[in-house]
Amino acid sequence: MFFVLIKLKAILGKLKTLTVLYFMSILLHFLFGFFFSFTGSITPSMLNMTALKISLEKNKKEANYYSLGVSLIVSIQASIAVVLTKYISENPKFLESLEKIGIVIFFLLSMYFFKQSKNKNQQVKASKDRKGNSFLSGVLLSMLNMFAIPFFCGTIAALEMFNLMSFDIYPVTFFIIGSTIGTFSILFLFGKYAQSIQKRTSKITKDISLILSLI
Repeated sequence: MFFVLIKLKAILGKLKTLTVLYFMSILLHFLFGFFFSFTGSITPSMLNMTALKISLEKNKKEANYYSLGVSLIVSIQASIAVVLTKYISENPKFLESLEKIGIVIFFLLSMYFFKQSKNKNQQVKASKDRKGNSFLSGVLLSMLNMFAIPFFCGTIAALEMFNLMSFDIYPVTFFIIGSTIGTFSILFLFGKYAQSIQKRTSKITKDISLILSLI
């Protein structure tokens, strides 16, 4: 009986250790998702510059609605990336096709924003526009961002290469949640500090539509 209790205690100790390790793995996946999505969106891009533009032309609330729309689609894109990572690694031509489609879409968008920047008589829309407009803009622009899935696929592939990525349901779920929150956080900061960014970089933000067309 005494030996049975000792063995039972050892098993419980191992289970406790495994539970702690699994919890740490879940936490790491969340941090990975947050870190890579946050840092990946710091550099000027169509999405964060649009958040800046909405905050300047409308208000911070509208920028937050826009950020929510973008983040919603990012969660879906990150989920797709998890599923497609192995397939894409075995079929690099599929990744090239996504990039080519993305280039065409962004070329059309850049022409649109360039046309806006040339229209000197363009009036800024009042902040009384419906809240749903900014949210929908975030959803649509994020859907058109064909580089998001390859970015997440590359991130996941790199983590997997170093044995840091698990495809179990809970780690993957928290990786996606981290990616979503990371994206929202950086866009939220762009919207919140838009005025400060404009003051410090007045030449850059003077004509935000032109910047968007160049990006």
